[in-house]
Amino acid sequence: MGDILIWLLFFFIVIAILVMLIFQLICLTDLEFDYINPYDTASQINRVVLPEFITQGVLCFLYLIRGHWAMLLYCVPYLYYNVRLYMQRRHLIDVTEIFNMLNWEKKQRIFKLGHIVILLLISLFWVIYSALEDDELDL
Repeated sequence: MGDILIWLLFFFIVIAILVMLIFQLICLTDLEFDYINPYDTASQINRVVLPEFITQGVLCFLYLIRGHWAMLLYCVPYLYYNVRLYMQRRHLIDVTEIFNMLNWEKKQRIFKLGHIVILLLISLFWVIYSALEDDELDL
């Protein structure tokens, strides 16, 4: 039963990261179609960037603690990219440069979204596999 709960925890953490990325992408799309002003877009995105980075770091740490090396190795490049952005102080969106960087910011988040969707599918597989394995042991 413990394995199922751990994989469910991983699954919900990945869902949280996915929601944060979709929110950022929606804000950028709203800016592109002129539904929201640049200041509001930048403040909304900047408010969720650090929680996204921290959540990704926690997920990698939990993979490390639980010994899921393949999942950890899959998540490390994403974590490295986030740490590099943070260390170079490029993780926040500048209000004055938001229109110049709009396409880059969207591409960056779409790439992250693709990475997280693959992670979500793998986590879903392991949740189902653990549930079936646990059910098999109960028989």
